[in-house]
Formats: sequence, structure tokens, C-alpha cells
Amino acid sequence: MSPVALWRGSADPDAPVVVLLHGRGATEQEIVGLADVLPNGCTYVAPRGPVALPSGGYAWFENQGIGRPVAASLRATLDWFWEWADAEIGAGRPVIVLGFSGGAAMAGALALDRPERVSALAVLYGTMPFDAGLDTGVDRLAGLEVFHAQATEDSVIPHDLLERTWRYLTADAGATAVTHRHPGDHAIDPSVVASLSRWLMRQQTAAKHAGDAA
Repeated sequence: MSPVALWRGSADPDAPVVVLLHGRGATEQEIVGLADVLPNGCTYVAPRGPVALPSGGYAWFENQGIGRPVAASLRATLDWFWEWADAEIGAGRPVIVLGFSGGAAMAGALALDRPERVSALAVLYGTMPFDAGLDTGVDRLAGLEVFHAQATEDSVIPHDLLERTWRYLTADAGATAVTHRHPGDHAIDPSVVASLSRWLMRQQTAAKHAGDAA
């Protein structure tokens, strides 16, 4: 089943595609608003997670604890996502994946699963999907542009997962990481939005140069 998805931004077929992934218990409606404060030259798409929650909203996978995906559920969603992306975005077309909270783990999973399809990764206030059947070895994300933000008083994501994610993205993964830690709880800080916008503009410029060179 294809997901419900909201599209915003540029209709240029050569524009970078930014996939916005909502948090657990939310919908595409909550995160698509980010497109209004991020660079105009990108195409934004916010799909809805496939797992309907009894308490309302949607998720990307079943959990065995906060930030700890059930491997089989995550694998099913990855396959589902790539089938949709091939049909709706274009088979083989690179994407920038940006996720908040539970969506951050999904964004990280997409990058780990098919690093050749992900041109950049933004992990906002969440964890990478460790111990969930994906390769999180040294240099798995070698050379990938990564943006990672955390809040020092985050009351949702377990502290051990935040620390493990920070270490992985700034060291073992081999990524080129821009990182932010700021006071506060589990919410996107305005200063992070400003920095994220600058980072996305750099991804947009890099994509244009790559297209010109081709």
C-alpha cells in the first residue's frame, strides 16, 4: 500500500528531494510545515508511517522500547519505503532524508540500508537504529553529509542511545557531521532550524554542481 504523502517546494525534476519523516505518534501533517522554513530550492515530501498506533498517529516500525526497533518490522518498512520511493521519486534518484524523533531512527535506517541512495542525512532529536539488523559498522556512512541535533535535557530518547548516536555519527560512521547540542527538551530549537537551513543550502549547491558536471 502506498503511503499518504504531502509534497511541498520546488517542482523542478532536478531539485534535491528532501524526505521529511515524522515522529512516533504523529503524522505527515506535523512535519511538513518544516518545508515552509527550509530552503525554497528543494522538493519536500512527507510520507505517513505505515504503522497505525492504538493511541493515535503513526509510526515507522514496531518498538521493543523507545528508540529500539523490532528488526523484522523495520525491515518490512524499509522495503515498503523503497518501493514507494522508486515509483514516486524515481528509481535510483538520491534523496536527503530528515527525521525527527522516531523519524530520525527511520532516516538513519534508510541511510544504513542503502547509502548509495541517500545523499545526506539529518537526525533530529533521535537515535540511530542500533541492534536492528542493519550494518552499523565502521565507515558504513563514509563521506556522507550528516546533520545531527540533540537537546541536553531530552526526556524522551534514552540517554545511552543519544550518546551512542553522537559517537557513531561523529566518529565510527565515517560521515562528515555537523552537530548541535543545546539546552532544552525534545523539540526542534529555532537555532537548529537556522543551521539546518544553511546545511541544506550547501546540499542543494553540491547537488547542482554534481548535475552540472554530469
